[in-house]
Amino acid sequence: MAANWAPDSWTRAEARQLPDYPDAAALTRATDTLATFPPLVFAGEARNLTAELAKVAEGKAFLLQGGDCAESFAEHSANNIRDTFRVILQMAVVLTFASKLPVVKLGRMAGQFAKPRSAPNETIDGVELPSYRGDNINDIAFTPESRIPDPQRMIRAYSQGAATLNLLRAFAQGGYANLHQVHRWTHDFMGRSPWTKKYAETADRIGEALEFMAACGIDPETVPQLAQTHFYTSHEALLLPFEQALTRQDSLTGDWYDTSAHFLWIGDRTRFEGSAHVEFLRGIGNPIGVKCGPSLDPDALLRMLDTLNPGRVPGRMTLITRYGYDKIEAALPKLVRAVTREGHPVVWSCDPMHGNTVKAVTGYKTRPFDRILAEVRGFFAVHRAEGTHAGGIHAEMTGQNVTECTGGAIDVTEQSLADRYHTHCDPRLNAGQSLELAFLLAEMLNEEMAERRKAAA
Repeated sequence: MAANWAPDSWTRAEARQLPDYPDAAALTRATDTLATFPPLVFAGEARNLTAELAKVAEGKAFLLQGGDCAESFAEHSANNIRDTFRVILQMAVVLTFASKLPVVKLGRMAGQFAKPRSAPNETIDGVELPSYRGDNINDIAFTPESRIPDPQRMIRAYSQGAATLNLLRAFAQGGYANLHQVHRWTHDFMGRSPWTKKYAETADRIGEALEFMAACGIDPETVPQLAQTHFYTSHEALLLPFEQALTRQDSLTGDWYDTSAHFLWIGDRTRFEGSAHVEFLRGIGNPIGVKCGPSLDPDALLRMLDTLNPGRVPGRMTLITRYGYDKIEAALPKLVRAVTREGHPVVWSCDPMHGNTVKAVTGYKTRPFDRILAEVRGFFAVHRAEGTHAGGIHAEMTGQNVTECTGGAIDVTEQSLADRYHTHCDPRLNAGQSLELAFLLAEMLNEEMAERRKAAA
C-alpha cells in the first residue's frame, strides 16, 4: 500500500481540469450515493490485467487500446458498443495472426466521459460560456443552463458504464468472440476497402487452422480460449470526485482499487509534479498509464515513475507517447534511454492521435491518416534503434462509419468530413481506417520480431 495515502488525499494537492460545482451539497449527495453502489470492476480483474501487461513490458505480448474520444449519453446503444467491440476484435486477430503475439484488448469504453480542455471557457458568435467537459460533467448544448456542472450526471455515467460493461462481458464470454465467428465481425459498409479483402483472406486461413485443430480434437468446447476473450476497460482518471467515490479496499489484499475501470491514465495536462491526479493514482492498485508529450523531460518522468511505481511492479506502468508525426523520432529516444537506464519496467504505447490534430479548410477538426501512420512508424523506428519493445497502440476509434479523420484506403477528404462527423470531441478513426491501421501495425511488428530474432542469433 502507498505510504501516507488515502482515497481523499488528492484533495490536499493542486487539482487542475476539475469542474467548479456551484452546489457543494449536491456534489456531496451524488458522491455519497456513488460510494454505496457496487463496484463496476473487481480487484482481481485489475490484477489479471497487470499480469498481462507485464508480458507486454517483456516483449511477449502487444497492447491494443482503443475506443471513443468521449463517450456520450445520447449515442449509448447496444449497436454502438457491439460495433466498436467487433472492430477491436478484428484488429486483435490481425495483429495476433501476423505477429504470433497475444494481444491485450483494452477499450476506451464504459467510463471515458470527462475531457480536459485547453481553456475553461469558449466563445461562439460573441457569446462566452464554460467549456463542455464531457457528459458526466455538463452538456454539449451551447446554452448557459447546459454548461453548468451537474453532479447528478455522475450517477448517469455510472449507470451507463455498468450497462456497457455488462454487454462487453456478454460479448467477450458468451460466444460473440468465438474465433469461428471471425468472418462475421466485418461491417457491411467496409466492403469497398481493399483491407476488407485482405481481412477475409486472413479469416480464411484462420478457419483452415481451426478445422485442422478440430480434426485433432481441439475445439472451443475443449479449449475455451477459442470461444472467449479477456476484454478490459479504461478511461482517463480526470473527474476525481467520481473516481474517489468508486475506490474500494480489496478484501483479499487490503489494497485500494479504483473500481470504475480496470486501467486508468493521467493526461498530459494533469501529470505535473504535485498534481492531485498523480497523488490519487499513486495509491490505487490498478495498472495505470501516463501520457508523455513534448513538454515532459526525462528527469521529470523518472521522478513520476518513482512516485507511481516505487516497487517497480512489472505491468503497473504504461507510458503512452503523444508527440506528433514530425517530433517523435527526435524527442522520444531521450525518454526511452532514461527509463531503460534506470531499469523501470514499463509498457511503451503510442498515441498517434492527439499530436496530429489539424483544422480542415472546412473548419472541422481532423486527423490525417498519413500523419497517424507516420507517428506509429516513428515510434517503431525509435524502439528498434534503442533495442526496446514497441508495446502498444492507443487509438481513438469507433465501429461506426464516420468521416472524421481524412485519408485511408477509402479516402475521406476534407470536403467529405461533414457527411458523418458525429464525435462529441475529437475526430476518430472509422472501422475501415482502424482495420487498415491494424494491418500496417502487423507489418511493423513483424519487422520488430525479425530484428529480435536476428539479434538473438
